[in-house]
Amino acid sequence: MKKLYWSVVAYTALGLLAGLYYRELTKANDFTGDTQLSVVHTHLLALGTLFFLIVVGLEKLFTLSAHRKLFAWFFWLYNVGTLWTVAFLVVHGTLTVLGKNSGAAIAGMAGLGHILLSAGLVVFLILLHRGIFPRAKAEKA
Repeated sequence: MKKLYWSVVAYTALGLLAGLYYRELTKANDFTGDTQLSVVHTHLLALGTLFFLIVVGLEKLFTLSAHRKLFAWFFWLYNVGTLWTVAFLVVHGTLTVLGKNSGAAIAGMAGLGHILLSAGLVVFLILLHRGIFPRAKAEKA
């Protein structure tokens, strides 16, 4: 439960800092166009803060962490995928604000983050299924 709580705190802090970074960088460079930086704030707050607040509630109800290996896979895949995706949103957005081109490699790396994030969500759904529908003890024997 502590790990989930601190995830909520960390994503909230990162989300707020991302909003500040976007505002200050665009203001300092007199940038008024579209940039990927505009969505970093909401990605962190939605995929991080809100998602993990929901997971905290589900953990309380179904003790999802009792499935230790599956929970660890979910937790790390989801977090790495989210942070990887957000990192490349920041890189791409910053390059846009600075008037530089970001190549296809940046988009490809962001795509890898989305794949990891999706894998984390799939593992989470399997974990949730096991929490909601635990096998009867007779079935295990």
